[in-house]
Amino acid sequence: MDTAPADLKPVKAWKDVPVFESEEAEGKFWATHQLDARLMLASIHRADVRESTTITLRFDPRMLSRIKRVARRRYLNYQSMIKQWLSERMEQELKD
Repeated sequence: MDTAPADLKPVKAWKDVPVFESEEAEGKFWATHQLDARLMLASIHRADVRESTTITLRFDPRMLSRIKRVARRRYLNYQSMIKQWLSERMEQELKD
C-alpha cells in the first residue's frame, strides 16, 4: 500500500516541519521526509455539513497561487488546508 522509500524520515507533528527560507530548502526537506499517515488523517477536516456556512474570501492571485502550491505539495485540497490553518490558529488564539 505505502510505496514511499523506507529511508524517508516520518514527520509525526506539524511542529516538526520547519519554516523554509526558500522553495529549494523545502524541496530538500521533503526529499528526505514524509508525513506520517496518522498526521495526514488527523489533518482532514470532517465538518458537520449541517453546521457549515459558505463564505467568500478575496485573495491576491499571487497569494492564492502560493497557497495552492503548498497544498499540492501536501496532497491536500487548498480549501481544506485553509480551513485547517484557520482552525489551528483559532486554537492557538484561544490558548493565549
